[in-house]
Amino acid sequence: MHPLAGVYAAAVTPLRADISPDPEALPALLDFLARRGAHGALILGTTGEGPSFSPEERGEIFRAALRVRAAHPDFRLLAGTGTPSLTETSALTRTAFDLGFDGVVVLPPYYFRTAGEEGLFAYFSELIRRALPADGPLFIYHIPALTGVSLPLTLVARLKEAYPRQFAGLKDSSHDADFARQLGERFGEALAVFTGTDSFLQLALESHAAGCITAPANLISPDLRRVWDDFRAGADPAPAQERVSAMRHLLEKFPPFPPLLKALLARQQGFPRWPVRPPLVALDEEKVDQIAREMKA
Repeated sequence: MHPLAGVYAAAVTPLRADISPDPEALPALLDFLARRGAHGALILGTTGEGPSFSPEERGEIFRAALRVRAAHPDFRLLAGTGTPSLTETSALTRTAFDLGFDGVVVLPPYYFRTAGEEGLFAYFSELIRRALPADGPLFIYHIPALTGVSLPLTLVARLKEAYPRQFAGLKDSSHDADFARQLGERFGEALAVFTGTDSFLQLALESHAAGCITAPANLISPDLRRVWDDFRAGADPAPAQERVSAMRHLLEKFPPFPPLLKALLARQQGFPRWPVRPPLVALDEEKVDQIAREMKA
């Protein structure tokens, strides 16, 4: 297993009423996740509204996240550093590693969507050359529904062959079960794949995945951890996976995830009702009541 294998929450980002980052609130959220079984968290992924923040804001949020290690020294931190700009992505990636993050999760350059395999290989090669330490793990964030960029297996193979220590794997949010199986069949455990789809966790583990990085883990990390633990122990993970899948399918009915999860963390766990940054908008209370009723049922 990859040393970073495990269950990760794609953490929400606490904001103040003026929609500026609230770095003082982030360590408490990460402490909550650690106590509920998460091995770590992705900071400023999609659920964390990463693309909505400036490089300066991202650096402030990264530094705040590190404070969780005072209470949980083994809690792993991954940084979302991808932007369409190679220069900006390189700077954010260097910052994350300089601060002591365990790895980076990088979106493909999603503006020039037709650049093709050669363009993507050149982009990630240059990023690795500019920004990664010799043993710094990079995970490509595969989320074609948002980026419009699909990763061919040939590109994954080329990057793994060219940069076997630094190109660690993928966060696969393609929601494509066949792609998950193909990754396992072709690369086995040589490629660390984290599924972004909670309902695929057992399937992904059976296909040699390293674990999961998901939005619902903000709420359901205990059940995700049970799937993980049962699978690693050789026990049957199906009962826990059934609970996870039911919750994932319910939450998917109320997209997007950031305002939904912030509302439910406030309603169910006593966190402040953090706002979201436009273009996202908060859920109205009637919708939150409906979701809470369905979750309870």
